[in-house]
Amino acid sequence: MASSCLVKEREGAEIVYGSEECHRHSIELLEELGFPKGVLPLQDLVECGRVRETGFVWMKQKAPYEHFFDKTNTRVSYAIEVTGYVEKFKMKKMTGIKSKQMLLWVPITEMSIEDNPKGKKILFKTPMGIGKSFPITAFMTQEEQEKHLQLQGEETEENN
Repeated sequence: MASSCLVKEREGAEIVYGSEECHRHSIELLEELGFPKGVLPLQDLVECGRVRETGFVWMKQKAPYEHFFDKTNTRVSYAIEVTGYVEKFKMKKMTGIKSKQMLLWVPITEMSIEDNPKGKKILFKTPMGIGKSFPITAFMTQEEQEKHLQLQGEETEENN
């Protein structure tokens, strides 16, 4: 039963295989959704898929991976398969991602971009609806950070 649901969920999917293709595909997806490239630092991807009709996406790695985000002081664990439903500025019903909070691993089921007066933030939510926000810049690649700083400088000049 579970496998037939899985097949139905992935029906009509665009699927890519191989490390390079999957990496390119995942970066394009994050950019399309408005997320910084560093927010899902998955390693050794072997398969990525997307069902545009439903928004369902998945990314498979060769092995589970743990990543430490220095700028948020957060350790995150990524399972072999990470899934979710995507829409602009949001990824929800996520599976395969946990964040270490104190001594506990807490599942992350949603991430979304918040635009507030102090700048853009990414809000991560747990299944209980509890969330935590971080500046979007904490997940940007070096290239994205440089571009972001350049754009901020141009906005500051225009406002003066």
